[in-house]
Amino acid sequence: MTFSQLVDVIILGIIEGLTEFLPVSSTGHLILAGELLGFTGEGSIAFKIAIQLGAILAVLVAYWRRFWNVGLGVLAGDAPSIRFLRNIIIGFFPAMLIGAVAYDAIRQLLLSPTTVAVALIVGGIAILVIERLVKDVKVESVEAMPLGTAITIGLVQCIAMIPGVSRSGATIMGALLMGVERKTAAEFSFFLAVPTMLGATVYSLYSERELLNIDDLNAILIGLGVAFLVALGVVKAFVAIVGRFGFAPFAWYRIVLGAAALVWLNA
Repeated sequence: MTFSQLVDVIILGIIEGLTEFLPVSSTGHLILAGELLGFTGEGSIAFKIAIQLGAILAVLVAYWRRFWNVGLGVLAGDAPSIRFLRNIIIGFFPAMLIGAVAYDAIRQLLLSPTTVAVALIVGGIAILVIERLVKDVKVESVEAMPLGTAITIGLVQCIAMIPGVSRSGATIMGALLMGVERKTAAEFSFFLAVPTMLGATVYSLYSERELLNIDDLNAILIGLGVAFLVALGVVKAFVAIVGRFGFAPFAWYRIVLGAAALVWLNA
């Protein structure tokens, strides 16, 4: 790996860590940044998926006490802990099923910066609309989330397989429409990311194994590590920002970025 390539990997790791849990599409940012840096092609696909695992590890570290208590509660037969685990598993299942079936189609979309730009704009408009529609709060914790709500959010998450839509954005907005409180919606999105992105990373690395070489694996490890360190600071800060300002700032950012990307891609 050359010094220039190392710099690109670090930059992409920083971008992943900053954007994974924000409703702005980390994959979309990686695709656009990769296009700008010349980090494109078949070999870049597994990298862009796999380094998301670094951000997921940040969730495990930031919320380790919550996961630990849930694990102890499940072993002890505690009903709220069992409902927490049930909701995460149920929410993950649609993405696991559809992702495995539609992997090749999703892979092709990962090579399309124009798709990302359009999805950023459409998603930004959707966030602004949903922010105005959502009023009633019915669910104030992951443990209190009804089974049907968890299933619906899991189905909505599948929309984020289109690059630029944003996994966190789709799950959070879906949760808000189902009457989930803002902080709980954000945290459920974090927790749901753990099995979803772990599954996507493992499946991607397995599917792309013949294309990967030692430099690719080294790049993934470095990018993953950088993403972990950056995301660790973002996870908790995001909840505080949402509580104070809502999601509108992220929506306007998406619209501006998507419009700028379309102009640049068609220049």
